[in-house]
Amino acid sequence: MREAIRARGHEHVAATHESTFEVTTDDWLTPAGDCIVGIDADRAPADFDDDFVAACRDPGATITLTLALDDGETTQRVRARGHPDLTFESGRSAVVRTSTYVDDRTVAVGADAAAADLDRDLVAALADGGEVTLTLTVE
Repeated sequence: MREAIRARGHEHVAATHESTFEVTTDDWLTPAGDCIVGIDADRAPADFDDDFVAACRDPGATITLTLALDDGETTQRVRARGHPDLTFESGRSAVVRTSTYVDDRTVAVGADAAAADLDRDLVAALADGGEVTLTLTVE
């Protein structure tokens, strides 16, 4: 099963946070948002299909998150896990965490990468305002 969120970068995308990365429906970003890699997202976790959400709640689920720029060449995959406490209730932000902490914004835990680990060419393109698609695939 798969869900996708389209967002765009912003001049303040720094991607230096060491335990999370996030896309948000907010259309602005301050320098303090060091985990945010995309703004003005077209969807939020609350929009996801119920079957997808149920699959992500399986603690044995593997969630693959793919960040793909619209240039058709720059992509990065992050592997994470599901968790029974995931709610997908946020109408604002989707957060991927390296930890097991869960709140209404969390879409995956135990990720093998955070914002600080993302490819710097990808981050630079986002800081230049590049368009990005975050695809979540659950197995």
